[in-house]
Amino acid sequence: MTDLSKLLDHVAQAKVAVVGDVGIDGYWELADDDGELSLETGLPVRRVAAQRYTLGGAGNVAAHLVRLGVGQVRVIGVRGSDPFGELLLGLLTEAGLDTRGISELGPDGQTLVWIKPLAGAEEQRRLDLGTSTAVPDPGLELVVEELRAAARWADVVIVNQQARTCFASQPWVDAVNSAISEHPRTRFVVDARVAAPGYKGAILKVNEAEACRLLGRDLDGPASSERASSLAAELFALTGQPVFITRGNRGVVAADGAGVHEVLGVEIPGPVDPVGAGDTVVAVVAAVLAVGGDVPTAAVAANLAAAVTVRQLRTTGVVTADALIDAARSPDYVYEADLAESPHRAQYRNGSEIELIRPLPAHPRISHVIFDHDGTLSTLRQGWEAVMAPVMREAILGPGHAEVDDATSARVAAAISEFIDRTTGIQTLAQMEGLVGLVRRFGFVAEPDILDAHGYKAVYNRALMQLVEKRLAKLTSGQLAPEDYHLKNARPLLARFREAGAKLYLASGTDRADLVAEATALGFGEFFEDRMYGAVGDVAVEAKRDVLDAIIRGHDLRHEVFATFGDGPVEMRETRKRGGIAVGVCSDEIRRHGFNPAKRARLIRGGADILVPDFSDLDAIAALLGVDRP
Repeated sequence: MTDLSKLLDHVAQAKVAVVGDVGIDGYWELADDDGELSLETGLPVRRVAAQRYTLGGAGNVAAHLVRLGVGQVRVIGVRGSDPFGELLLGLLTEAGLDTRGISELGPDGQTLVWIKPLAGAEEQRRLDLGTSTAVPDPGLELVVEELRAAARWADVVIVNQQARTCFASQPWVDAVNSAISEHPRTRFVVDARVAAPGYKGAILKVNEAEACRLLGRDLDGPASSERASSLAAELFALTGQPVFITRGNRGVVAADGAGVHEVLGVEIPGPVDPVGAGDTVVAVVAAVLAVGGDVPTAAVAANLAAAVTVRQLRTTGVVTADALIDAARSPDYVYEADLAESPHRAQYRNGSEIELIRPLPAHPRISHVIFDHDGTLSTLRQGWEAVMAPVMREAILGPGHAEVDDATSARVAAAISEFIDRTTGIQTLAQMEGLVGLVRRFGFVAEPDILDAHGYKAVYNRALMQLVEKRLAKLTSGQLAPEDYHLKNARPLLARFREAGAKLYLASGTDRADLVAEATALGFGEFFEDRMYGAVGDVAVEAKRDVLDAIIRGHDLRHEVFATFGDGPVEMRETRKRGGIAVGVCSDEIRRHGFNPAKRARLIRGGADILVPDFSDLDAIAALLGVDRP
């Protein structure tokens, strides 16, 4: 795989043409329904409070190329003489694109527009303009002339088809095939929703359903990397050209003469908006190929770029070269997605409850061990989700939270539940940053009344500390013993590692002062001494990432073996990145022993090497990690 940053340094010399369905994505923010009826029809009136327009379809692909720094970009397509046609020209010009390749269809032509009405956080039925209007022959002939000129000039030509009009017709496909055969040194990348089977000699970008249709079969059964890889290999054998299959949050699979290349999906904690993600992929693939990059590099770059754009909510996402390079520095990949969703495929160690995800080193010698605190050793904060959820609900719904209807309440509750599940394991302040986004997304609270992440964290901490303080009071009074808040065999496990000579570290997303106080009260402090690391109040600093960095740098672990125990995906993923052994703890925090299936999938996706329910099978855990080896 070639160096992505070096390739992007050369995109200013690239020449790429984009031809096809150049259009507009429109976003209409609907005002609250005030019950007004039209005097003329008696039907309810819906008011548009605000409207935004961005480039869509082939126009968005071309805009991506400019934002990536591609030096010369030609955009080729058609427009109507309607008001949206003028808007399209303005958007193309604003994006830095040459509009000379846009042909006007005359008074009967319509500009392609995809209108997305938004009612609060919900997108309503889309309104499509120009998608059913056939392009007259004179207009098609003009586009074909521009296509031929572009094929002579460009390094890469992208063909983008969204609507079922001229760019899905057989005459158009024939024209593209003719250009491909006449210009073998120019690479053609096709992203076509309807006409992809007709193209000969083009690189294809498809999803799994489209790949199945191309091969004449149905998309059935659960998604799997094996099926995607097989589809990619078959399509390459059929077309003789590279193939890119997009798989949403499961990543990208590509195939070329060197074989099949699987790129893992990227974990995104929080809501996503997939609008424009496909445009991102095809633009980045073309940009990388235009400067001599290989297929694996193009697949990796396109996958990372799509992960950047889907985080941009309620808009057509874009990505820059700098953002792409930044995303490539330390991506949060999703591991073993198929296994995570298939508990029946689990394999256990000698009939125990220890699930083996991937092979461990043959003879590990553990010298450093990092432990997450809450949910891994301690159950003192068990139930934090039940505290955070109502705090988030009140924040999102605002002062009227007690009066909302059942349907709205259910929508908000579902969004909160998904968000908490996605973000379990990251520091609280980062979760509150996500809450700010949810408050804005639902739109029940006026902008001046929205708190920042620190403000919402203070509200949540007050509620949570009431719970924690009650439990600590029971420890102080003797009503409960520290062991009543220990996961099964937590202290014996710590003692075993300490006796083996390993240094122990405690990491948490909780503020450090609270972490030290709670660990000390529970009798864990003696094992960690001054090696307890918590959040420092800065959302840009991830406590668990920091502690791993500190251990690796401070103790030169490049040639050592270290392990991390945790019940959240963050510590699994960061350990996996750094070459350590990630032990996922699927803890049942209510019973304090036994397996909690709700944690299994996210720990595997985070990169866990093995899973344990608790530390009951202490000898087996020690043997797997080589703790008892002399």
